[in-house]
Amino acid sequence: MFKHSQLETVKAWLAHPAHAAMPLHARIQRAIRQLIVDGALGPGKPLPASRALAKSLGVSRDTIESAYSQLHAEGFIERRVGSGSFVAEKTDFTPGRRLAQRDTLLRNQAPNLSKRGAAMFRNSGVREMLSPRPFAHGVPETRSFPLQLWERLERQVLKEKGAQALLHTDPQGAEPLRRAIADYVNLERGARATADRVVVLTSSQQAMALCANMLLDPGEQIFVEDPAYYGARKAFDAAGLGCVPVPVDRQGIVAERIIADPLRAKAVFLTPSHQFPTGASLALDRRLALIEWAARHQAWIIEDDYDSEFHYAGKPTACVQGLDPHDRTIYVGTFTKALFPGLRIGYVVLPPQLVKPLTVARTLLDGHTASIAQLTLARFIEGGHFGAHVRAMRSIYAQRLEVLTALVRRHLADFVEPQVPIGGLQLPCLLTGGLEERTAVDAARRVGVELLGLSALHAAGGGKPGFLMGFAAYTPHEIEQAVSKLATALRAATTA
Repeated sequence: MFKHSQLETVKAWLAHPAHAAMPLHARIQRAIRQLIVDGALGPGKPLPASRALAKSLGVSRDTIESAYSQLHAEGFIERRVGSGSFVAEKTDFTPGRRLAQRDTLLRNQAPNLSKRGAAMFRNSGVREMLSPRPFAHGVPETRSFPLQLWERLERQVLKEKGAQALLHTDPQGAEPLRRAIADYVNLERGARATADRVVVLTSSQQAMALCANMLLDPGEQIFVEDPAYYGARKAFDAAGLGCVPVPVDRQGIVAERIIADPLRAKAVFLTPSHQFPTGASLALDRRLALIEWAARHQAWIIEDDYDSEFHYAGKPTACVQGLDPHDRTIYVGTFTKALFPGLRIGYVVLPPQLVKPLTVARTLLDGHTASIAQLTLARFIEGGHFGAHVRAMRSIYAQRLEVLTALVRRHLADFVEPQVPIGGLQLPCLLTGGLEERTAVDAARRVGVELLGLSALHAAGGGKPGFLMGFAAYTPHEIEQAVSKLATALRAATTA
């Protein structure tokens, strides 16, 4: 018979909410198996008779028999006619307590990483919230996504392609999707793209890592907007590059700083459509000046066309790549913001001479992007559904930005001044009431409101204090509730 503690362990497995979806016999089987693996039931130890255990647990004998049969089939127990059931003699597991102790020791040991690995670990990576809450930035509205339409297109792909859709695909990307991307960026962004210049990736983050490692050597420098998207700076840091901060004003990156020191770096990273995080659009004269700088000095422009689909005031300027006759611009795009984060499809439009090198390099990372998702997305774009979805979301997001701006001015006027952008998925706010940025962000988090402090986006942690408020994924009602919570939290922090 089980010891009291062992019986209680089995009962706890039965009652635990996390196991509620499992059949009773499976819960009992898993609980006993865990006792064996942990060493609480050693080799040769007898198990309770099925009738007795059924009575102790308040279940049927058949349920216990099913659990024992599964344990026997897996080799954890032996069943001897006339004698009962016993833990198998050949089970030789390291007791769980010793395993836990060993794991604790290993976690506390230095991992002995390479210098490159240590640098990547120190910069803490780029993590997205799994369950976003207001005002997490850069998150699109997914509740309005046409799932049934997407499922229908995916079924069409599987029906027409059959088992072929399950095979590896071209590491450069499925040709139908590359063609659809080229057509889209040419029409909507004024790009100069063809299908053979597009490489389909899993994300814009992967694109930046590839560019950093393929175009520059460790120790070389790259001009980066200041403030800038933290994922880009971390990708460049991980590649061993030196990031040279260039200030940003209302017309985007101050190109004159680069022109005045043209040989300091071999590349520049830009978010010209909606500069992250300020939302500024890069002025045309500055775009042209950077194009000439890159051509004259054989430098590269890495253009991240971040959330360019969502422009709310006037007509967006053509992308830098489309203005560049010298082919020194690498255009980076993603469907994560326009559709849904779980899609994991991004892309680059490359100068012709870079297509083969970057395609080969990506095979060393992940081979290729998932083929079924690529083919489904191609149909989604070709059928006009992507354009329709973007137009619908643009209208929704413009309304949500308007709602958030009005609420911030009404309830947070004592603390911040909103810097209303012409596009994008977040509202920058500058602190004006003397409250420290860290205090404001921490106070918000304590009441379930997520803010991104602006100082973390500056090269040296400087700049004006403030925070970003993402609005795209939240309804007007959710925005109103969150602003109310935030106002209460900031008032309390001010008087503390």
